[in-house]
Amino acid sequence: MSAQSPFRADHVGSLLRPPELAGARERRRRGELGAATLRDIEDRSIREAVARQEAIGLQAITDGELRRDWWHLDFLAQLDGVTTTANPGPKFGASGEQPPIASVAGKVGCSKPIMVDHFAFLKSVTRRTPKMTIPSPSMLHLRGGRASISRAAYPDLEPFWEDVAAAYRKAIAQLAAAGCTYLQLDDVSFAYLCDPKIRASCAKNGDDPERLPRTYADAINTSLEDRPPGMTITMHTCRGNFRSAWVAEGGYEPVAEAMFSTELDGYFMEFDSARAGGFEPLRALPRGKKVVLGLVTTKVGELESKDALKRRIDEAARIVPLEDLCLSPQCGFSSTHHGNALSEDEQWRKLERVVEVAREVWG
Repeated sequence: MSAQSPFRADHVGSLLRPPELAGARERRRRGELGAATLRDIEDRSIREAVARQEAIGLQAITDGELRRDWWHLDFLAQLDGVTTTANPGPKFGASGEQPPIASVAGKVGCSKPIMVDHFAFLKSVTRRTPKMTIPSPSMLHLRGGRASISRAAYPDLEPFWEDVAAAYRKAIAQLAAAGCTYLQLDDVSFAYLCDPKIRASCAKNGDDPERLPRTYADAINTSLEDRPPGMTITMHTCRGNFRSAWVAEGGYEPVAEAMFSTELDGYFMEFDSARAGGFEPLRALPRGKKVVLGLVTTKVGELESKDALKRRIDEAARIVPLEDLCLSPQCGFSSTHHGNALSEDEQWRKLERVVEVAREVWG
């Protein structure tokens, strides 16, 4: 199998929170547990998750995002000028708790290292390639759009995007200085913009949904200027992942050209259900870049058969050369602290299946 990231068998990053950790975080929220004690439990949980990933045969090792409550907000809220507010747009599922969104109340910046300590601990406990995941710069805009960005701070959006890119260049450089060689930008915007209802919501927020894919691609490219040498940077895009629910539906056709124009080394793309459409948009992928096929769902516990996964890989290989393909689950198993509707055993079996199939397909 490939010795370079993204790997033939890879994964998006987040893992179900072990019961001990989930309970500790809840006690911490109630003020019943000290920060140092929680940190010790997080450290132990991450060591166990790392050991399990290595035993399965994964080469890319994450901390499971076990220190986070939300895949994106824990990072974004540490940027200068960023806060969180209630979600005004399309919802996950029918009712109940909804993830907040990032809002911009002041000038965006990165005045302190963000999650560098998370990465440093991960690097210290794995013998494989430690993989860091952070939200894409577009996540400061997509859900709230123009309406969620202070007009006092940014009467015009061009300086906003300039500040966002500068903040990201700083954050990425800080991770690189800590030894990060494999970084993943998590970005739902491209996949969301395949859905007419999301595009309608963007228009309601004061944005032009036809232009947004290019705006987001430009923001990513500007954020990657002066990218650290030797760092592989990929992007994951999906249609939402909160307690096994999703928001968006639709194939990648409307966004493929803009998305593949980004200066990234690979793309984690979900293809686990009809919601994602077919493989045809992969025709726009430039040669030499990798697509990590998200064929294994994290939404339910039922295990995909090896034969079914190999058939889907064969279908994709009619469009993209097999050597430019990899395999992974379609999303994380726990994008938020709540987790998806499957067990830890089912989660590990799915990751084992990814490794098994990758070895049989690519050798």
